[in-house]
Amino acid sequence: MTASSRHNRHDRRSLPEVRRADVGTILVSPWIVGTPERQRAAAEATLGEWEGVPWPDGFLTLSCLLSVDGGRVLNYAQWTNDEDHRAFVRTTRPGMVRNIDEVVPGIERPGLIRYRLVGSAARSELPGEPVLVEVEEIEADDAPAARRWVERALAAADDGRAPVPGRVATHVHLDLGGTRGLAYTEWVDERAYEAFRAVPASTPAPAPSDVRPLGTRAYRPYGSLRRPV
Repeated sequence: MTASSRHNRHDRRSLPEVRRADVGTILVSPWIVGTPERQRAAAEATLGEWEGVPWPDGFLTLSCLLSVDGGRVLNYAQWTNDEDHRAFVRTTRPGMVRNIDEVVPGIERPGLIRYRLVGSAARSELPGEPVLVEVEEIEADDAPAARRWVERALAAADDGRAPVPGRVATHVHLDLGGTRGLAYTEWVDERAYEAFRAVPASTPAPAPSDVRPLGTRAYRPYGSLRRPV
């Protein structure tokens, strides 16, 4: 595959359409890489590996995001179903991972989480292309506690008549067990995000005792691949 044909399939600044109707499962995998240089190398190697193999049945999109702090790559993939992804893991993925590790040795992979989208709070019109994604993760004692967290997260993201400048959508996910949550918030203005985070009133209230925060990080899009419609 030539470099030009490769980049024809690379949409370098795009993010996935989180609410697309044909998504059956969402796979989120953080990689700890340590430096901005290793971030870019790992993301580029990942996208390059995907461009070099036939895309498996069920695959829809893969987006690589780089954490603002320079230490992580977040892989966010959309598939139509879990069965096709598991078949890919058994067959093609091991070779792809070996090739990526040859380019960027020592990647730490805490593990892949299978999520479902359970709710979104979004503005009716997108004021621009998202340039930043805030990812908040939690773990709850049980499914009811996780659902209560979902309701709180969506309520907090509902801008009503006074939209937060730069914030366009929050998409809330739960894992298959129903106890781990992820809130994915898109911003079209990085300075607006930083200003929002700097205001004390924007800091979330302490989580209930049955919900444990696992961290909040901001990411910038690096590259995205998607199956043609």
